Amino acid sequence: MLQWLRALFGRGRRDEASPIREAEAYARSYGDRSGEIVSVARQEPKPIPRRTGDMTGELLRRAFETRLDRRGKAAT
Repeated sequence: MLQWLRALFGRGRRDEASPIREAEAYARSYGDRSGEIVSVARQEPKPIPRRTGDMTGELLRRAFETRLDRRGKAAT
C-alpha cells in the first residue's frame, strides 16, 4: 500500500537521468537550426510631408503674433 501511495504522488526513488551531449542540449534549448539563409533589407523611412507654399517665415511670425494677441485679450 505504501509503495502505491509513493508511486501515486511521485515520491518514490527516481532513476538518474543519463547525460546528454552538448549538441543535444542546444537543440532542446534553442530548437534545431534550419538551413535557411535570411537577408535583412533596410527600408528608408517615408519622408514627412511638409506644408509649403505661401507660408513664409514672415507670415508665420505675423500669424503667431496675432494668436498671442487674441489669447491675451481673451484672458483679460
